[in-house]
Amino acid sequence: MELRQLEAFAAVISTGSITAAGRLLSRSQPAVTRQIQELEAEIGYELLIRNGPKVSPSEKGYQFYQEVEPALLNLRQVRERAREIEQEKEPAIRIAATPALAAGLLSSALARWCQPDTELKIRSLPPERVVQGVQNGLVHVGVNSLPLEHQGLRLHWLGQASCVMAVHQRDPLAQLERIPLEACAGKRLVAFENPYRARGRVSRTFAEAGLSTAGLIESNVSINILMAVRAGLGIAIIDPVTAYSIPLPEVVVRPIDIDIPFLFGAITPERTRLRDDVSELIEIIATEACRIVPGFHLHAAKDYTAVLERYSPDAPFRIAEGAGNAEVSS
Repeated sequence: MELRQLEAFAAVISTGSITAAGRLLSRSQPAVTRQIQELEAEIGYELLIRNGPKVSPSEKGYQFYQEVEPALLNLRQVRERAREIEQEKEPAIRIAATPALAAGLLSSALARWCQPDTELKIRSLPPERVVQGVQNGLVHVGVNSLPLEHQGLRLHWLGQASCVMAVHQRDPLAQLERIPLEACAGKRLVAFENPYRARGRVSRTFAEAGLSTAGLIESNVSINILMAVRAGLGIAIIDPVTAYSIPLPEVVVRPIDIDIPFLFGAITPERTRLRDDVSELIEIIATEACRIVPGFHLHAAKDYTAVLERYSPDAPFRIAEGAGNAEVSS
């Protein structure tokens, strides 16, 4: 399996045709066709479905591309680092964060950090990919939702804040200062699709309260959830970082009477020396979270296990502070 073959395959997937892939790579069309055919012969199955000049990935081809795309990206980063070493140049700071944390919080923190001469490379990735990038040392710092107990990670701090409800300004719920969870009954919910992170806590809370919604819209990106609320498609229980750092016209954000925690932290590769500027940026991200998000709590990394256990599936949820009820968990 050769690099040129993988590049040809990725280019065809990206452009949708062999001709366009050839232009992108500055290769002839026959050369791109041959390289993909050689790749298919080596791995033993068809990668592309041909339909005249247009092509599309086969089912196996699509799965294969999910492995090829990050591998090629990693290789490009290795090449860039090799050039930086040759030129004795300080490498660009590579940052990865989930969309919920990258769009508002990270941008705000970078503005306050204000290092105009520092080169930055920012990627918005799914949580699992953020972890993978940090573990592989291809990312200097990751800002990611919990859990973060993977090997090869150094956790610097842990942030906690309660999820909030986003409703359209015309919804009667927008007139309330704090929205009771029961108000979700009979309404369509717009929610995260990943059941292993904040969505899991939301689903569990609904199940414990015996609540059913009128329908469900799922998305993997928090800004899409807010845009769906703005379009009047439903109400949303969403992470407070996105809700407060990216205000949208016609969308009203309110606290909920039940504490559904959103937990995230800053991570770096465990065995890599931490650059001074990266360390400074990590602290500024925490400071910005405290400034932007009401009720934000910053925990030391050493408290990770205690915080996670407090919100484990066996631990009772708390009535939110200010909701007129006592806290019911220890």
